[in-house]
Amino acid sequence: MAAPGEVVIELAPTGVIRAAVNIANAALAKVDERTGMLVGPSIDLADALAEETGCAVSIVRYQSAAMILAAADRNEWDVAFIAEDPLRADRFIFSPPYAFVTATYLVPVNSDGFCVADMDVSGRRIATTQGAAYTKQLERQIKNAMIIYADSPSAAIEMLRAGHCDTAAGLKTSLELAARDDARFRTLDDAFSEIPQTIAVVKENEAAASYLRSFVEHTML
Repeated sequence: MAAPGEVVIELAPTGVIRAAVNIANAALAKVDERTGMLVGPSIDLADALAEETGCAVSIVRYQSAAMILAAADRNEWDVAFIAEDPLRADRFIFSPPYAFVTATYLVPVNSDGFCVADMDVSGRRIATTQGAAYTKQLERQIKNAMIIYADSPSAAIEMLRAGHCDTAAGLKTSLELAARDDARFRTLDDAFSEIPQTIAVVKENEAAASYLRSFVEHTML
Protein backbone atom coordinates (compact mmCIF):
# COMPACT_ATOMS: atom_id res chain seq x y z
CA MET A 1 0.00 0.00 0.00
CA ALA A 2 1.50 3.31 -1.08
CA ALA A 3 2.08 5.88 1.66
CA PRO A 4 0.11 9.17 1.72
CA GLY A 5 1.66 12.06 -0.16
CA GLU A 6 2.70 14.06 2.90
CA VAL A 7 4.45 10.97 4.30
CA VAL A 8 6.34 10.36 1.06
CA ILE A 9 7.50 13.99 1.02
CA GLU A 10 9.06 13.49 4.46
CA LEU A 11 10.32 9.92 3.99
CA ALA A 12 11.71 10.36 0.49
CA PRO A 13 12.23 14.06 -0.32
CA THR A 14 14.76 13.11 -3.03
CA GLY A 15 12.50 10.38 -4.45
CA VAL A 16 14.36 7.62 -2.58
CA ILE A 17 14.26 6.71 1.11
CA ARG A 18 17.82 7.18 2.35
CA ALA A 19 18.11 4.75 5.25
CA ALA A 20 21.04 5.17 7.64
CA VAL A 21 22.38 1.98 9.22
CA ASN A 22 25.23 1.36 11.63
CA ILE A 23 27.27 -1.46 10.09
CA ALA A 24 29.36 -1.73 13.27
CA ASN A 25 26.26 -3.18 14.92
CA ALA A 26 26.57 -6.70 13.51
CA ALA A 27 23.42 -7.85 15.28
CA LEU A 28 21.36 -5.61 13.01
CA ALA A 29 23.36 -5.01 9.82
CA LYS A 30 26.52 -6.57 8.46
CA VAL A 31 28.22 -7.42 5.19
CA ASP A 32 27.66 -11.02 4.12
CA GLU A 33 31.17 -12.40 3.50
CA ARG A 34 29.90 -14.71 0.77
CA THR A 35 27.86 -12.22 -1.27
CA GLY A 36 29.24 -8.85 -0.18
CA MET A 37 25.65 -7.68 0.40
CA LEU A 38 24.32 -6.05 3.55
CA VAL A 39 22.09 -8.37 5.56
CA GLY A 40 20.33 -8.28 8.91
CA PRO A 41 17.11 -7.17 10.60
CA SER A 42 17.64 -3.48 9.80
CA ILE A 43 18.11 -4.25 6.12
CA ASP A 44 15.07 -6.52 6.04
CA LEU A 45 12.95 -3.81 7.65
CA ALA A 46 14.25 -1.15 5.25
CA ASP A 47 13.27 -3.38 2.32
CA ALA A 48 9.83 -3.92 3.85
CA LEU A 49 9.41 -0.16 4.25
CA ALA A 50 10.28 0.36 0.60
CA GLU A 51 7.74 -2.25 -0.46
CA GLU A 52 4.97 -0.83 1.71
CA THR A 53 5.50 2.82 0.75
CA GLY A 54 6.14 2.18 -2.93
CA CYS A 55 9.43 4.11 -2.66
CA ALA A 56 12.89 2.84 -3.52
CA VAL A 57 15.35 2.63 -0.63
CA SER A 58 19.07 3.43 -0.55
CA ILE A 59 21.13 2.15 2.38
CA VAL A 60 23.58 4.74 3.74
CA ARG A 61 26.34 3.06 5.73
CA TYR A 62 27.95 4.49 8.87
CA GLN A 63 30.54 3.08 11.27
CA SER A 64 28.81 4.24 14.46
CA ALA A 65 25.58 5.66 15.81
CA ALA A 66 27.43 8.90 16.60
CA MET A 67 28.26 9.29 12.92
CA ILE A 68 24.61 8.80 12.01
CA LEU A 69 23.57 11.50 14.46
CA ALA A 70 26.17 13.93 13.14
CA ALA A 71 25.07 13.23 9.56
CA ALA A 72 21.51 14.35 10.36
CA ASP A 73 22.72 17.95 10.40
CA ARG A 74 24.12 17.44 6.89
CA ASN A 75 20.83 16.02 5.56
CA GLU A 76 22.46 12.74 4.51
CA TRP A 77 19.56 10.45 5.46
CA ASP A 78 15.77 10.38 5.79
CA VAL A 79 15.31 7.52 8.28
CA ALA A 80 17.86 6.07 10.67
CA PHE A 81 18.03 2.64 12.25
CA ILE A 82 19.38 3.62 15.66
CA ALA A 83 18.79 2.94 19.33
CA GLU A 84 16.14 4.84 21.21
CA ASP A 85 17.59 7.27 23.73
CA PRO A 86 15.54 9.78 25.78
CA LEU A 87 18.47 12.20 25.60
CA ARG A 88 18.00 12.37 21.81
CA ALA A 89 14.26 13.09 21.97
CA ASP A 90 14.80 16.81 21.41
CA ARG A 91 16.13 16.06 17.91
CA PHE A 92 14.48 12.82 16.80
CA ILE A 93 11.20 10.92 16.97
CA PHE A 94 11.61 7.17 17.50
CA SER A 95 9.36 4.36 16.35
CA PRO A 96 8.46 1.50 18.69
CA PRO A 97 11.33 -0.99 18.99
CA TYR A 98 11.73 -3.53 16.22
CA ALA A 99 14.54 -5.38 18.03
CA PHE A 100 16.57 -5.39 21.24
CA VAL A 101 20.33 -5.88 21.38
CA THR A 102 22.41 -6.84 24.39
CA ALA A 103 25.47 -4.98 25.63
CA THR A 104 28.12 -6.60 27.82
CA TYR A 105 31.90 -6.71 28.37
CA LEU A 106 34.92 -8.31 26.70
CA VAL A 107 37.67 -9.19 29.19
CA PRO A 108 40.98 -11.09 29.20
CA VAL A 109 40.53 -14.78 29.96
CA ASN A 110 42.45 -14.34 33.24
CA SER A 111 40.34 -11.37 34.39
CA ASP A 112 38.85 -11.55 37.87
CA GLY A 113 35.56 -10.26 36.43
CA PHE A 114 32.87 -12.86 35.70
CA CYS A 115 29.70 -10.78 35.74
CA VAL A 116 28.64 -7.19 35.07
CA ALA A 117 28.65 -6.35 38.78
CA ASP A 118 32.37 -7.18 38.91
CA MET A 119 33.25 -4.44 36.41
CA ASP A 120 32.38 -1.36 38.44
CA VAL A 121 35.34 -1.35 40.82
CA SER A 122 37.89 1.34 41.54
CA GLY A 123 40.88 1.18 39.21
CA ARG A 124 39.09 -0.77 36.45
CA ARG A 125 39.39 0.94 33.04
CA ILE A 126 36.43 0.42 30.70
CA ALA A 127 36.81 1.28 27.00
CA THR A 128 33.57 2.12 25.19
CA THR A 129 32.43 3.90 22.04
CA GLN A 130 31.82 7.63 22.34
CA GLY A 131 28.15 8.47 21.74
CA ALA A 132 26.86 4.87 21.51
CA ALA A 133 23.50 4.14 23.15
CA TYR A 134 25.07 1.51 25.38
CA THR A 135 27.71 4.04 26.44
CA LYS A 136 24.92 6.32 27.66
CA GLN A 137 23.65 3.43 29.75
CA LEU A 138 27.16 2.76 31.01
CA GLU A 139 27.65 6.38 32.05
CA ARG A 140 24.49 6.19 34.15
CA GLN A 141 25.52 2.94 35.83
CA ILE A 142 29.25 3.19 36.48
CA LYS A 143 30.14 4.74 39.86
CA ASN A 144 33.67 3.53 40.60
CA ALA A 145 35.45 2.34 37.43
CA MET A 146 37.01 4.69 34.88
CA ILE A 147 35.36 5.08 31.46
CA ILE A 148 37.72 5.61 28.52
CA TYR A 149 36.20 6.69 25.20
CA ALA A 150 37.03 5.21 21.81
CA ASP A 151 36.03 6.39 18.34
CA SER A 152 34.38 3.11 17.35
CA PRO A 153 33.57 -0.37 18.74
CA SER A 154 36.60 -1.85 16.98
CA ALA A 155 38.81 0.87 18.47
CA ALA A 156 37.59 -0.03 21.97
CA ILE A 157 38.52 -3.66 21.35
CA GLU A 158 41.93 -2.63 20.05
CA MET A 159 42.51 -0.61 23.22
CA LEU A 160 41.90 -3.79 25.21
CA ARG A 161 44.22 -5.83 23.01
CA ALA A 162 46.93 -3.19 23.43
CA GLY A 163 46.57 -3.20 27.21
CA HIS A 164 45.28 0.38 27.41
CA CYS A 165 42.19 -0.71 29.35
CA ASP A 166 40.97 -3.67 31.40
CA THR A 167 37.70 -4.37 29.58
CA ALA A 168 35.81 -3.25 26.47
CA ALA A 169 32.08 -2.59 26.60
CA GLY A 170 29.99 -3.24 23.51
CA LEU A 171 27.27 -5.20 21.78
CA LYS A 172 27.41 -8.84 22.76
CA THR A 173 27.26 -10.13 19.18
CA SER A 174 30.34 -8.13 18.14
CA LEU A 175 32.27 -8.95 21.31
CA GLU A 176 31.58 -12.66 20.90
CA LEU A 177 33.08 -12.48 17.41
CA ALA A 178 36.19 -10.79 18.85
CA ALA A 179 36.50 -13.51 21.53
CA ARG A 180 36.05 -16.24 18.94
CA ASP A 181 38.89 -14.78 16.86
CA ASP A 182 41.26 -14.19 19.79
CA ALA A 183 41.53 -16.86 22.50
CA ARG A 184 43.06 -14.35 24.92
CA PHE A 185 39.62 -12.87 25.58
CA ARG A 186 36.13 -13.90 26.66
CA THR A 187 32.76 -12.23 27.02
CA LEU A 188 30.65 -12.06 30.17
CA ASP A 189 27.47 -14.09 30.20
CA ASP A 190 25.22 -11.38 31.56
CA ALA A 191 24.48 -7.89 30.22
CA PHE A 192 24.48 -4.31 31.47
CA SER A 193 21.88 -3.16 28.92
CA GLU A 194 19.12 -4.36 26.61
CA ILE A 195 18.96 -1.63 23.98
CA PRO A 196 15.73 -0.96 22.01
CA GLN A 197 16.40 -0.47 18.30
CA THR A 198 14.07 1.84 16.39
CA ILE A 199 13.55 3.74 13.16
CA ALA A 200 14.11 7.45 13.78
CA VAL A 201 13.30 10.61 11.84
CA VAL A 202 14.17 14.20 12.59
CA LYS A 203 11.79 15.96 14.96
CA GLU A 204 10.10 18.03 12.25
CA ASN A 205 8.86 15.02 10.26
CA GLU A 206 5.79 14.23 12.32
CA ALA A 207 3.79 12.66 9.46
CA ALA A 208 6.64 10.25 8.72
CA ALA A 209 7.01 9.45 12.42
CA SER A 210 3.32 8.58 12.75
CA TYR A 211 3.50 6.38 9.66
CA LEU A 212 6.62 4.58 10.93
CA ARG A 213 4.99 3.95 14.29
CA SER A 214 2.14 2.09 12.60
CA PHE A 215 4.49 0.40 10.15
CA VAL A 216 6.70 -1.09 12.88
CA GLU A 217 3.74 -2.12 15.02
CA HIS A 218 2.04 -4.12 12.28
CA THR A 219 5.26 -5.41 10.68
CA MET A 220 6.53 -6.86 13.96
CA LEU A 221 3.25 -8.66 14.81
